[in-house]
Amino acid sequence: MNIEIVTVETVRNWIAAGEAVVVDVREETEFMVEHIAGATLVPLSIFDPSALPPSDGKRLVLHCRSGVRCGHAAGLMQDSGLDTIYRMEGGIIGWKQQGGPVVSP
Repeated sequence: MNIEIVTVETVRNWIAAGEAVVVDVREETEFMVEHIAGATLVPLSIFDPSALPPSDGKRLVLHCRSGVRCGHAAGLMQDSGLDTIYRMEGGIIGWKQQGGPVVSP
């Protein structure tokens, strides 16, 4: 399995093209404050690769607050059977700094 760090711009393009499944590994309290539209919450504190949504041929992109926790989550997925897991560089902080929209309930 390969773990690749990709830019926010790349992730935004994949989302726009319907080519990404975005998984947020932050905690529920963080997710409830703001999150990327369409992202699925799978908190690192209870992370289980079997709880991830099916990627159905799309790219699986993990993200967190700043880019650290998603690395831990990717490590937990070593035996998941996926060819490549993508980590979004800079997390949601980087996403917002580059103009990425967030959902704030």
